[in-house]
Amino acid sequence: MIRTNDLVKVFRTEEVETTALNKVNIHIKKGEFVSIMGPSGCGKSTLLNLLGLLDNPTSGEFYFLDQEISKYSERQRANLRKENIGFVFQSFNLIDELTVFENVELPLLYLGVPTKERKEKVNAKLEQMNILHRSSHFPQQLSGGQQQRVAVARAVVADPKIILADEPTGNLDSAHGDEVMKMLVDLNTAGTTIIMVTHSPAYAEYGKRVIHLFDGQIVTESNGTEFHT
Repeated sequence: MIRTNDLVKVFRTEEVETTALNKVNIHIKKGEFVSIMGPSGCGKSTLLNLLGLLDNPTSGEFYFLDQEISKYSERQRANLRKENIGFVFQSFNLIDELTVFENVELPLLYLGVPTKERKEKVNAKLEQMNILHRSSHFPQQLSGGQQQRVAVARAVVADPKIILADEPTGNLDSAHGDEVMKMLVDLNTAGTTIIMVTHSPAYAEYGKRVIHLFDGQIVTESNGTEFHT
């Protein structure tokens, strides 16, 4: 599903050149749950941005659904992204002026889904995430755990092939964090590929595979304990 070959990302200014990723080789298969760990500044977010088609590598090959896309334009990446990827962020990234329903509906609007089908899909996902009773509320009227449930519903409403989760439990207490992890596990069990960046060793172990980054390179890979199954 995703494969990289000697992926390099360099950030340059007039005075400084920083290598954020240095010859990273990753192969992620359909249906996997992969956790990415490492200290701050190790390249986790840069890698997630590349895997999420938000940026292009400086060099190396990047295969996404069997297409080599390392030189794709922003428009080409955007088309692939909106049809195949859902994002879950640490800060939820909900729009305060929109209701819960409207926030979850956004990806379907971008895809041009008809009104009746949008309503059915949004309500189904809100019910799946146990937040349908809050559909007319605004994000600031919800707890952190509820906001993240809305964010997950928005990420999955278009049935993406891949979910990219960037510290999805970072702003939550342990009870709500556990709740979000269970939702991700359920989605993975249903067939969605999950790639998650986390600082938490305990949450990383929910993945079937754990990749450790350091100074822009993969230093180790291990199997998760899968204690959640």
